[in-house]
Amino acid sequence: MAMTTDTQSRFARVWDSDVMWSFRHSPVAIVAGLVVLLIALAAIFAPWIAPTNPYDPSQLNLMDGFTPPMEPNAFTGNSYILGTDNQGRDVLSTILYGTRISLFVGISAVLFAMLLGITAGLIAGYRGGWVDGLLMRIADVQLSFPSILIALLIFGVARGLIPPAYRETMAIWVLIVAIGLSDWVQFARVVRGATMVEKSKEYVQAARVVGAHPAKILIKHILPNVMGPVLVIATIGLALAIIAEATLSFLGVGVPPTQPSLGTLIRIGQQYLFSGEWWILLFPSIALLALALSVNLLGDWLRDALNPRLR
Repeated sequence: MAMTTDTQSRFARVWDSDVMWSFRHSPVAIVAGLVVLLIALAAIFAPWIAPTNPYDPSQLNLMDGFTPPMEPNAFTGNSYILGTDNQGRDVLSTILYGTRISLFVGISAVLFAMLLGITAGLIAGYRGGWVDGLLMRIADVQLSFPSILIALLIFGVARGLIPPAYRETMAIWVLIVAIGLSDWVQFARVVRGATMVEKSKEYVQAARVVGAHPAKILIKHILPNVMGPVLVIATIGLALAIIAEATLSFLGVGVPPTQPSLGTLIRIGQQYLFSGEWWILLFPSIALLALALSVNLLGDWLRDALNPRLR
């Protein structure tokens, strides 16, 4: 009974917090959150809700290829809600499975970039001196190049180092590392600035006086106080990572063809756009646009909700 009461009081505190109040009073954030939640759930449960497994050759029929949405196929008589692609794969199923890959790559890349950026920012901001100068000069050099070019370079170098027999198996992980290494700078610069402010405050000075280890000070005292802007960057960075993955896959250097993401589906669809099979391109593009836009809108709301000047 005590645990139930404690859980209810904790839920009540979260529900009555400033962030949740802001969310409840923002129609745009509510709609964006529902869209992201719906897409995420559809992707997670794709094996159970997708009409077919588009990557199982035994479930494909080439005679079903290029079937328009909601129209029976001229040869097999089968009809599909969003039509089929050139291989006879149900477009709805490919979108559900492709979204799983896009979300997995995007979330993993952002987490990897957060780990690198937060670590570098904490060390640079706390130590200062030549360590700070070295890390920030590396960040400045990387910022002088478009992130997509950095990701392409890292992806190409990593693919060259991996034996050919493992390239397709490791392609998704290489893509995650490439996108993560191209996006860590934003986290590092924000965390560095916040750390330089926090390390001069009294609670950090008190921890130093009692002999706390610098690693403990960074993790236990400074890190929780710099996570606000990091969460905002991570939310917006997720949309950028999903778009980066789609761009790389569209260029043919992303995930393998046996596990196509939304970017690969768009690349396949654009090959048939001018021959009249518009649906192969349109529906994956709408799914990517809805996902990226909704995540961006959530990031904009979170930035405003965590900004004390706007409260």
